[in-house]
Amino acid sequence: MFMMNVLVTGGAGYIGSHVVKELLKRDYLVVTLDNLSKGHRDAVTGGVFVQGDCGDSVLVGELVKQYRINAVVHLAADSLVGESMTRPDKYCRNNLSNGVEFLTALVQAGVRQFILSSTAAVYGEPEYTPIDEAHTTRPINVYGGTKLMLEQILNWYEQAFGLRYVALRYFNAAGADPEGNIGEDHDPETHLIPLIMQAALGKRDKITIYGTDYPTPDGTCLRDYIHVSDLAVAHILALQALEAGAASAVYNLGNERGHSVREVVDAVRRVTGQDFTVEEGPHREGDPAVLVASSRKIKECLNWQPRYGELEDIIRTAWAWHSSHPGGYPKNKPGR
Repeated sequence: MFMMNVLVTGGAGYIGSHVVKELLKRDYLVVTLDNLSKGHRDAVTGGVFVQGDCGDSVLVGELVKQYRINAVVHLAADSLVGESMTRPDKYCRNNLSNGVEFLTALVQAGVRQFILSSTAAVYGEPEYTPIDEAHTTRPINVYGGTKLMLEQILNWYEQAFGLRYVALRYFNAAGADPEGNIGEDHDPETHLIPLIMQAALGKRDKITIYGTDYPTPDGTCLRDYIHVSDLAVAHILALQALEAGAASAVYNLGNERGHSVREVVDAVRRVTGQDFTVEEGPHREGDPAVLVASSRKIKECLNWQPRYGELEDIIRTAWAWHSSHPGGYPKNKPGR
């Protein structure tokens, strides 16, 4: 099989760094493009690294030509739901406007295979669960809206320019690379599992459960947690499918099992052996009671099978990273 040269945008971020590592393990030539506004240079474990913006069409064109790029994995985006509602200008610019500039530069340079990091936020309030790809897409925040619009633009670019694509709609990414050298380090941190890890490490004085009267077995939200390395492998399978001539497609990525906030808290206590203070707070606006994926389509079409289906296995890899990197990545370098 012909080995593609792959450009990964946002490859210094949490999910992106795991995608880069999986590509390198399979001997792809990998070029990472990241402006380090949120990513970490130390998270990129190999290949070529270029600091820059995906919206820089001149730079993108030069990289495609210099490294003979055949395919792209696009993970560069702003992704905080709350911030997207107060800064729609930022999200429309970075996720949408820069995304269009990026796509245009790619098709002009001859790239015709594209993987998009998308999100379950495109669905909005769930009408049923588990959520499959036929579910209505009705985003309730700007972040989900920009991702859905970029998916729609990809459809038009395919019709006009022959750009085949796969959009991967993630549910809740969690965990860390099993080897323990890369993991999750956001500033500010907003994800539940790393926040609980900080409490277990004594870096946070408490954990707050937002909402305890949802229509769920224990009253707290249910979410579908998928290991970040399983996400990364899905990108490889999507690339291989496009390489083999597969049609464009959209796939959900989750473990198809919901875990409540209380279940996650208890699992972290069991895995770490640490106790910490937990308090109850009010509902957060826009938090659905249940978000669980149906990943049947990608399992059937791409033969994807998650390796980390158990919540405690996911948490165990996260704890290995956080306990060995209590300060995260070095903070004295550009991009934190």
